Amino acid sequence: MSFVLFEQTGAVVTLTLNNPDERNALSTPQQWAEVVDACERVKADMSVKAVILTGAGSAFCAGGNVKDMRDKKGIAAGNPNDIREGYRAGIQRIPLALYNLDVPTIAAVNGPAIGAGCDLACMCDIRIASDKAKFAESFVKLGIIPGDGGAWLLPRTIGMSKAAELTFTGDTINAEEALACGLVSRVVAPDQLMNEAKALAERIAANPGPALRMAKRLLREGQHMRLDSLLEMSAAFQALAHHTPEHDVALAAFLQPKR
Repeated sequence: MSFVLFEQTGAVVTLTLNNPDERNALSTPQQWAEVVDACERVKADMSVKAVILTGAGSAFCAGGNVKDMRDKKGIAAGNPNDIREGYRAGIQRIPLALYNLDVPTIAAVNGPAIGAGCDLACMCDIRIASDKAKFAESFVKLGIIPGDGGAWLLPRTIGMSKAAELTFTGDTINAEEALACGLVSRVVAPDQLMNEAKALAERIAANPGPALRMAKRLLREGQHMRLDSLLEMSAAFQALAHHTPEHDVALAAFLQPKR
């Protein structure tokens, strides 16, 4: 059974983590590879303009396999160097693939997003939550640290003070608290979550693909680039945008006389 279900409708791809019996935990090399492969498939398909990431069943993603940690199996197997290399060649491929995906991404958080699941949501550009969702940067509760980039992702999502609070306490917050601190942009009823996510994805996908991909890259690069460097990159991207067929079509539609 595939861990990542890949469904495309028009220009929108929905990726569903599909192991509800284990609350969609990210715990095996095969699962990590499927997430990365899905991102690569999207990246290579210029017809895709938006991606929705969600979970099957009652959870978004429960993080890692705690029993494997206890038994020193899976990601926790071997000596310290084995574990380090396992992270680098394994789960750490996901933040690089998902965060750097060329097209806009929406996390439709249908239930608990715990540990690596919380970080997974932060790898997306936009987060919408069901009112059943819960979030926790819970690694410290298990005596470990965010091994999948959470210490980089979470402060950029909600600011350093709140990120430090959640990281140092391991506290769980509900959907309304997540909305208040900016972890999500809206909270909706569970039965409306995918409708809201798809409607937002369609509004995004209505825009020219090349401009979407370049705008996303500028937003990402702007998080760590000097203003003058970003302006240079923006000028280069704008020059490319002015010569795309999509730009010409959009101009013609905008300038068409209104009836």
